[in-house]
Amino acid sequence: QVQLVESGGDLVQPGGSLRLSCTASRITFNIYNMAWYRQAPGRQRELVAGNTSGGNSNYADSVKGRFTISRDNGKTTVYLQMNNLKPEDTAVYYCNAKWGYTQYWGQGTQVTVSS
Repeated sequence: QVQLVESGGDLVQPGGSLRLSCTASRITFNIYNMAWYRQAPGRQRELVAGNTSGGNSNYADSVKGRFTISRDNGKTTVYLQMNNLKPEDTAVYYCNAKWGYTQYWGQGTQVTVSS
């Protein structure tokens, strides 16, 4: 059974940093496009950052210059480094793995930015 397990969510003050991790099991990780999504209460799930199997990355405008996505194929893990966090970054963050029409989701990790 494929699993994506996120970790690293926490309560942090505005301006702080967090690093989220998502470790995949039972998939050929290096061929999957990986991404981070988030969903705030009352809002639709939105793409935060994506990283293709070829190593290209893209970001939502709201996080450009503050967030960085990276992957370690040897550890089958994708990371999201989040700096200069803002209250509007508060959400549940989900890891996504996609290859063709096949995709998997993690269970989510809560990030709360508040003073």
